[in-house]
Amino acid sequence: MNSPFAMALVGIAFLGLLCGCRHEMYDQPKSDPLEKSDFFKNGAASRPLVSGTVARGHLEADQAFYRGMIGTNLVTEFPMPITKQVLERGRERYEIYCSVCHARTGDGNGMIPQRGFPVPPSYHIDRLRDAPVGHFYDVITRGYGVMYSYASRVEPADRWAIAAYIRALQLSHNSRLENVPPADRAKLEGQNQ
Repeated sequence: MNSPFAMALVGIAFLGLLCGCRHEMYDQPKSDPLEKSDFFKNGAASRPLVSGTVARGHLEADQAFYRGMIGTNLVTEFPMPITKQVLERGRERYEIYCSVCHARTGDGNGMIPQRGFPVPPSYHIDRLRDAPVGHFYDVITRGYGVMYSYASRVEPADRWAIAAYIRALQLSHNSRLENVPPADRAKLEGQNQ
């Protein structure tokens, strides 16, 4: 084992280990959250947040848009313009998140209630047709009854898009052919033949 080759291998291995023994910026002393420290008078290493601190990008000052309420009152009008793209996005999100319980038509007879879970109310009952639009946003955000909150799954703009699509479902459920403009009525009548 005293051969020069073996000694050279041991020397290279030793040098390799020494290269890993250096300190970089990521090896700085730091305090973990809730760790004890003698630096501050209260003995804690972390400092409490200043009152009114808001995480970057989360100001959410528009109560109507981010809460569906102004104060304690539900919003009665959409806080954003409702366009064809918003309705299409609402339909897409509704079919992903809502239709499994509420059904694609909003009557509450989705696949989940058909398998024994509680049946949600139809969107076409008077109570929900007359509900302010903020009600739907609030229910998506906070949940209602056995429905849990979708706030972590559905972004605020998508919650409003879903609420707009629910309103479209409600309008279409009780609409009559006489309510359709004459140019569009001709197209519909042509499709039925």
